[in-house]
Amino acid sequence: MTASFPEVEVRTQQHSTFLVRGKKFAYHLVDHHSDDRVSLECKAERGLNASLVDADSTRFFLPKYMAHHGWLGLYLDEGALDWDEIEAFVTDAYCLTAPKTLAKQVRG
Repeated sequence: MTASFPEVEVRTQQHSTFLVRGKKFAYHLVDHHSDDRVSLECKAERGLNASLVDADSTRFFLPKYMAHHGWLGLYLDEGALDWDEIEAFVTDAYCLTAPKTLAKQVRG
């Protein structure tokens, strides 16, 4: 998925961090802070995170330290996954973070 985005860098240490030109736009987390969960956290339009959590708190959460910046959390270990939806979240996160010239290459 992110391999098709221009200038993406992935750093993997305790978790995977996805960056574009040094700016973070997503994390893949496994047992982060011993929470025993697998999740994705990504940048999102402000307000989207709270509305998704209100609609389905079993799938979505507000990431600590990042939610007030509009970041969204999605549990990847909770039932069936909608990979098209996940791709859309990651694409939006990339486009919100990347310079407009790079985002335009993704959005067209």
